Amino acid sequence: MNKAERKRRETGRVGADDILPEYDFSRARPNKYASRYAAGSMVVVLEPDVAAAFPSAGQANAALRALAGIIQKHRPRRTVSGRNSTHR
Repeated sequence: MNKAERKRRETGRVGADDILPEYDFSRARPNKYASRYAAGSMVVVLEPDVAAAFPSAGQANAALRALAGIIQKHRPRRTVSGRNSTHR
């Protein structure tokens, strides 16, 4: 036993790569819902009062798309050079 192992055992500390015996993953199964999350999708957690306004994910997405359209419509346009135009 080298010095580092002896010290770890004496102090009761566990290394970053060691798995504690109380974490038993022998009966673990793959997540059956993992396929629902398509590549490129993003999970956003809504506050309870906001989530209550949308009975389904589809309705929340529709509302956000409508809001995104309004934001894009009222966003100032940029000129070819990338600077905001002083003339409107």
